Amino acid sequence: MEKLNLTEIAAALGTTVPIEAEITEISTDTRNLPEGCLFLALKGTHFDGHAFAKRAVESGAAAVVTEYEIEGCPCLIVPDTRRALLQIATYYRKKFSPVLIGVTGSVGKTTSKEMIALVLSSSFNTLKTQGNLNNEIGLPKTLLELNSGHEAAVIEMGMSDFGEIHRLSSATQPTIGVITNIGFSHIENLKSQEGILKAKLEILDGMKDDAPLVVNGDDAYLEPLKNKLSRPVYTYGIENEDVDVRAVDITAEENSTSFNVIENGEKTCCVTLPCVGLHNVLDALGAYCAGRLAKIEPEKIAEALGKYKTVGFRQNIEQHGTYTLIVDCYNASPDSMKAALHVLKEMKSSGRKAAVLGDMLELGDLSRKLHEIVGNMTLASGADQIFCYGTQARYIAEAAAAAGASVFHTEDKTELCCAIRAYLRPGDLILFKASRGMHLEDCIKEIFRQEDEQNAVLD
Repeated sequence: MEKLNLTEIAAALGTTVPIEAEITEISTDTRNLPEGCLFLALKGTHFDGHAFAKRAVESGAAAVVTEYEIEGCPCLIVPDTRRALLQIATYYRKKFSPVLIGVTGSVGKTTSKEMIALVLSSSFNTLKTQGNLNNEIGLPKTLLELNSGHEAAVIEMGMSDFGEIHRLSSATQPTIGVITNIGFSHIENLKSQEGILKAKLEILDGMKDDAPLVVNGDDAYLEPLKNKLSRPVYTYGIENEDVDVRAVDITAEENSTSFNVIENGEKTCCVTLPCVGLHNVLDALGAYCAGRLAKIEPEKIAEALGKYKTVGFRQNIEQHGTYTLIVDCYNASPDSMKAALHVLKEMKSSGRKAAVLGDMLELGDLSRKLHEIVGNMTLASGADQIFCYGTQARYIAEAAAAAGASVFHTEDKTELCCAIRAYLRPGDLILFKASRGMHLEDCIKEIFRQEDEQNAVLD
């Protein structure tokens, strides 16, 4: 963060300034306070930063942003400190003019963000959202990392209800917007896919009228935007032959996927991604479009995409002794389940294939139906065995069994681990996929701990 005068911060917040000072950082954590920072007292369900305001000043904070006066502290008093963080970031963002790409969508946001950042970094000094800091606390912290040396930025925007993307986009002011797809995530709050589309389109609220929007042209909800919106809309896809950018001649190897890119009817380059799955191809196409709008040459984009690496618990390929694991435990929806099962189908294995599928959360009244849809997908994955874990995963199990799959279901994690351990043979390939709240990674640690310990001894 570049220096801000406390007076201008107070003006941005519509409050009064208690002292004159230069601020070099906005902090919400008293455990690591740089001298002269501004401490912002956030409130949450189980904490209240106001209780640490005095400690913050004693530790070197120049002032604090609070919702009420605190004795002995120079306070900038605001109605809502959470909103204040976004207000400061909004003001600060306006000081810079990078190519700024805002990314949202039901699934694939983080993968798309990482791929776009790789592409932009091939030509520009680029800032990107770290991890999944894509909400009303994480996003402003990313914006506050901007400096005059940044020529580009990629900002991920998440949401769970109406209005959130509006606030995030208004702060971010993207020069290019990207929407990956319209799925079922957060349908409990948004009620329908039409509602999800409406919420995702709030990304336009922070964009100029002529700023381009990049969308997945294979998505039935997004493809029509090309003819509905007055702004430039660029489409990408695999199935839809009428998109602006399309992947053809897709070839999947054991740990990579190659394809040719067709832009406006002409082949421009060949891309080889070091991962498998058509969903990754789609995300790469979105990154390609963003790169082209930033005036980066196709071959340079292809080279950048070839360096992509999976992040977090998102579809990591892990080797545990003779077993190969597809670890995809970060989040889950019918769309991402379908993508993960497709990866299981495409990957080669010397042994059998198994899928461990847990509950998909936050699906509201549609939960049973959507879990049944996933169950119907399992047979096409080529899995020899389906393990289902959780109360809602029972519907995956029932549908999968009805379709002819071999299925085991339990709501007990210990029982799940025992069943998987008893089933496995050397050379097997196993997919682990569920919503983050199901913590399937705990099973991986438990099941393969002994195998890993033995290998460590041998090494």
